[in-house]
Amino acid sequence: MEISKETKLLAGILLLTVPSIQFGGMFLLRLIRTRDAGYFENPVRQGLFRAGHAHAGVLVILSLVCQILADAASGPSWAMWIARLGAPAAAILIPLGFFLSVASPEAATPGNFIRSAYIGVATLALSVVSLGVLLVRSAVI
Repeated sequence: MEISKETKLLAGILLLTVPSIQFGGMFLLRLIRTRDAGYFENPVRQGLFRAGHAHAGVLVILSLVCQILADAASGPSWAMWIARLGAPAAAILIPLGFFLSVASPEAATPGNFIRSAYIGVATLALSVVSLGVLLVRSAVI
């Protein structure tokens, strides 16, 4: 199978984001190693920081898989772009919501930035459902 220009471009960009995810992991390790009070004394912040880091990594991997699968699908160009861009957008929006909603060490509940995570979830759902439909349609037609 030939890899399209779109896949090469988006996969390259996605791979370039991996060091930022690594940096996030190192940041979490530093908080744990130094027993940072703003992290250890705030279970909400702990949970959302961990979730943000985990989602970033998993969603970048899913985004890479979606790029390859999009090359095997066919459909209108607008639907193909929804399928291609939704998972990478979610890989930004979901962790962003988790991290920024508890940016303050005193945050007892997630702030308004948590909406970004919900937008990311909707974007991801639209993207993977679109890609799934396009793949099934390509196999049947």
